[in-house]
Amino acid sequence: MPVPARPTLSQASRFLAQASMGADKAQLQQVVALGFAGWIDDQMAQPASSNRWDHLIAGGFDAIAFKTNQAGFDAAAWSKLLASPDTLRQRMVLALSEIFVAAIDGMSAGHWQQFAASAYLDILDEHAFGNYRALLQAITLSPAMGGFLTYRGNAKANLTSGALPDENYARELMQLFTIGLVELDRDGTPQLNAGRAIETYDQNDITGLARVFTGWDFDYAGASAAVGGVTPDYVRRPMTQVASRYESGAKSFLDTTIPAGTSATQSLTLALDALFTHANVAPFFCRQLIQRLVTSNPSPAYVRRIAMVFEDDGFGVRGNLAAVVRALLLDVEARDDTVGAGTSFGKLREPILRFTAWARAFSATSPGGTWPVGDTSDPARALGQSPLRAPSVFNFFQPGYVPTNTAIADASLVAPEFQIANESSVIGYLNFMQRAVAGRLGDITPDYSALHAIADDAQALFDEINLVLAANQLEPASAAAIVGALQTMPTGTEARRLARIHAALMLVLASPEFIVQK
Repeated sequence: MPVPARPTLSQASRFLAQASMGADKAQLQQVVALGFAGWIDDQMAQPASSNRWDHLIAGGFDAIAFKTNQAGFDAAAWSKLLASPDTLRQRMVLALSEIFVAAIDGMSAGHWQQFAASAYLDILDEHAFGNYRALLQAITLSPAMGGFLTYRGNAKANLTSGALPDENYARELMQLFTIGLVELDRDGTPQLNAGRAIETYDQNDITGLARVFTGWDFDYAGASAAVGGVTPDYVRRPMTQVASRYESGAKSFLDTTIPAGTSATQSLTLALDALFTHANVAPFFCRQLIQRLVTSNPSPAYVRRIAMVFEDDGFGVRGNLAAVVRALLLDVEARDDTVGAGTSFGKLREPILRFTAWARAFSATSPGGTWPVGDTSDPARALGQSPLRAPSVFNFFQPGYVPTNTAIADASLVAPEFQIANESSVIGYLNFMQRAVAGRLGDITPDYSALHAIADDAQALFDEINLVLAANQLEPASAAAIVGALQTMPTGTEARRLARIHAALMLVLASPEFIVQK
C-alpha cells in the first residue's frame, strides 16, 4: 500500500503517535493538509525553541546555593516535552536520550547536576536532525556523559601503582552507542560462524580504546576550579585536555592503531571515525530508533531500508539523522494500515509518552511557568519513568527485552517497554493520570473547552477522545462499553460535564488500544 498523499484524520493521529510527543485536533488537521512528508519538512524547518539551560537561568538556579543539588531540572525537561512546538525534535530527543543514556544521578556530584543534565538534553536537541558523527563527538565531550560513565578525570596508566585507565566509556560506547555486541548484517540480523554469533570486540579492544579517553576534564576557561566553579558554565562547555593525564602512547582497537605521539584531540577524532564507519553502526542504531518511534519488532527489510539511508542519504552523506528519521517515518512498514493492524506490529507506549499524549492533546499549560511535574520515576506513585533518570546506562528498558511466560515470548518477539510494566506501575500510572486529568498536578492546566461543547453527547465525546489519543483504534466492544458507561452519568451542569470528561479520558487512557501504539 503506497503512502497516502492526503491522510485521513485517523491516519494523521496514528502518524503523530510515532512522530510527536502528542497532538491536538488542530495538529491532526495540519498533517491532513500538509501530508506526512510536508509535516516532517515543516517540523524540521522550525527553529530551536528556548532551551533547558535558559529555563534554569530564568528560574535563578545558577545561584551558588543550587550547585550541589538538582533543583529545577525536572521542570526544565518537562517544559520542552510538554509544550515545545518542535514536537518531532522533542520526540527524537527522548529517543536519543534512551539510546545514549546519561542519568542525572550519576553525573558529577556537587557540580551543578541540573545544569549538566539540561546541557546534555540541549546537545541532543541541537543534533537531533544533524549528523550522527557530530552527535557522537558532542556526547563524548559532554561533562554530563564524562561524569556519568566515569571518564572525566580519567588518567593514563600509572606504572608505580598499577592503575589503568577507566574502561567504562570505552565499553559502553561500543556496546550501547555504536556497534553492539555481535556482528550484524545490514538488516540487523546477527552474522554467524558455525552457527554462533561473531563478537564485535574483546577485552583488548576495550583496553586499547580506553586509552583514548584519558586526560579529559572540566573546562574552567583558564580559571581555577574554585573560581571557575562558582557558575555552572563549565558543565556546559565541552571537556578539555589535561596533558599530564593523557596517554600519548599507541592505542589499538577494532583493527585500528593510533600511533604513539598522536594528540588527544586527533586520537579522539580517529577513534570516533573508526566507530562511525563500522558496518554495524547503521543497522544497530537504526533498529533501536525504529523501536523508539514505531515498532518493537521491525522486519529485517525495514531495518535494511533505513540502514541504507544512514549509510548514504542520497547525496553521499553518512549518518544524516534528518534523512534517517524521515525515511523511518515514511517507510511503507510504518505507514501501511494493514501492516499496522498485524499482531506483531507496534509497541507498548512508554509511560512518558502516555502522559505527554494527554497533555498535548489538550494543550496543557503551566500558567506560573514552573511545570511542576517533578521526578516521575517512582512506579508506585507516578510513571515509573522520568527524563534522564534511568537507573543505569541500560535505560529503563532494554531493546532486546522479552517478557517471560507470555505469547510475546512464544512468538520470539521482543517488547522493551514491558520491562517496566508490572502490577505496581500499572496502578501508579492510573493514579498519576487521574491527578493530571483532574488538574491536580500543580498548576498543569489542560484545556477541555472543545470537550465541554460536546460533553452532553456521550458518543461525540468518546469519538473526539478516541481520535486524538488513540487514532480511532478502540475496538467496537471497548467503545460501546465506554459510551455506555458515560451515558449513565448525569449532565446538565458544568460540574457534571467535567466529571463526564474526566471519566471519558481515564477510560481511554486506561484502554489497551491506547496503551499499545499501533
